[in-house]
Amino acid sequence: MTIDFDRHPDRREIPGEKWGRYAGRDILPMWVADMDFTAPPPVLEALRARVEHGVFGYTHPWPSLVEAVVQSVARDHAWAIDPDWLVWLPGVISGFNLACRAVGATGGAVFTATPIYPPFLAAPGNNGRRLVQAPLVLRNGRWQWDRAATVAAIGPDTRLFMLCNPHNPVGRVFDEDELHWIAAFTAQRDMIVCSDEIHCGLVLDPDKPHRPIAALDPDIARRTITLIAPSKTWNIPALYCAIAIIPDATLRANFRRAMRGIVPEINVLGFVAAEAAYRDGEPWRRALIDYLRGNRDRVVEAVAAMPGLSMAAPEATYLAWIDCRATGIENPTAFFEAAGVGLSDGRDFGMPGFVRLNFGCTRATLDEALARMARALEKS
Repeated sequence: MTIDFDRHPDRREIPGEKWGRYAGRDILPMWVADMDFTAPPPVLEALRARVEHGVFGYTHPWPSLVEAVVQSVARDHAWAIDPDWLVWLPGVISGFNLACRAVGATGGAVFTATPIYPPFLAAPGNNGRRLVQAPLVLRNGRWQWDRAATVAAIGPDTRLFMLCNPHNPVGRVFDEDELHWIAAFTAQRDMIVCSDEIHCGLVLDPDKPHRPIAALDPDIARRTITLIAPSKTWNIPALYCAIAIIPDATLRANFRRAMRGIVPEINVLGFVAAEAAYRDGEPWRRALIDYLRGNRDRVVEAVAAMPGLSMAAPEATYLAWIDCRATGIENPTAFFEAAGVGLSDGRDFGMPGFVRLNFGCTRATLDEALARMARALEKS
């Protein structure tokens, strides 16, 4: 499939969106995790057909949609799942919060590793739990688990281990050794794992395939809530359709019980788009991965040439996690925004001194943003 990723619609005048944040200012938006590319043609065609039908009544997942999800997980991740395991959600953030609510007791603890997508840090407190954490560490050019610090952080009242794989923001695809270690450790402590795998379709390095932790063996599957969605891979986040895959019937019942009265039904257009993406979106996804890999390499090369900046090359996602601490700049997010580049602040991810850059954009936008950053550093 030939797709022109070097063009995208003008998003500057759409209120409330990524580009709208800086309306009227010459600031390139490289912050929130959505891409500037139009959705895949099969998704747009499916949405048009449903809109032309003209009726948007209450809707539940239908057999061909469920089949598309099951077949996609088997095809892409070598994991055979049962349709009964699927719990439909409006988004993975709902899933984080529901997992906190469904596992453990009020006042108990939930573990995650920083830096991490900010809703991970908020979910325990939203649901009467305490957050405990340990930082990932950068070794030999890769962000890795500090196993000793992780073990030390987790006490007897820590019942939930919140994992992000592929990881946002560092871009790691955790390997089987790491996943087996998490599985064994959480089994020893009788913990449940909530694994956010929303970026599983965005692996950039073909030699580092994504493996769902629940696919390792039946024991870890029994103790895992796996969260997936088509939103990041096929750039349809605002259609709000996600899935929790929960093999264990008791855990699934507890999760559903936590949903009662607070989680809305899924948007019918989200269902339509999800089916089209999972069933027919693979050629577009492959073309996207090639383009993002080229963008990733441009970011790595440019950052290496900028004084005081460093980063580990992301293995997945369209996000670059950039260390600015050696520049001595107190607030790098504000510094680069003043230079015309809007980035995400590392403080929100639990790691000050870093910024997150979204390279899911055209090469022209990316090159201009990197040039602005370089010029600002040269002048500082």
